[in-house]
Amino acid sequence: MLAPQFGAPQPGLVYADRLAAFGLAFRDGLLAVVHVKKKGHPAWFDLPGGALEPGEGAAQAVVREFGEETGLVVSAGDAFAAADQRFQNTDGQAFNNRGVFFEIVVEGEDASRRIEPDHTLTWISPQEAVVRLRHEAHAWAVAAWLRR
Repeated sequence: MLAPQFGAPQPGLVYADRLAAFGLAFRDGLLAVVHVKKKGHPAWFDLPGGALEPGEGAAQAVVREFGEETGLVVSAGDAFAAADQRFQNTDGQAFNNRGVFFEIVVEGEDASRRIEPDHTLTWISPQEAVVRLRHEAHAWAVAAWLRR
């Protein structure tokens, strides 16, 4: 089955495929998201996660990215969905994230793992996430999880 494709292509841009992994972690009915603030750009919400590093599997990547972005110690559960998202990052690079979405188990917190100071862990309702997440693929994955 093909993953759904989100993000309309912009004329003149070539979107490099990039393997990525994102996770859905819940606590007290709320979903972990990151509020991202980069100088010169409006702030946005994303699911924790990101690109795979060379030699890294998707489950390894989502665990690493969760730590770097949120300071949470997590483990990856089931991969429940896949979706692709075209976007342009704040450096102007065009990517097509080939994303896998995992259920995440929060095992603890370790602030020393957080190395991305422009990302702040925020807990919001899944319904609010569907509306506020920057990427359509992320909102779709949350809705897919809710329908399970």
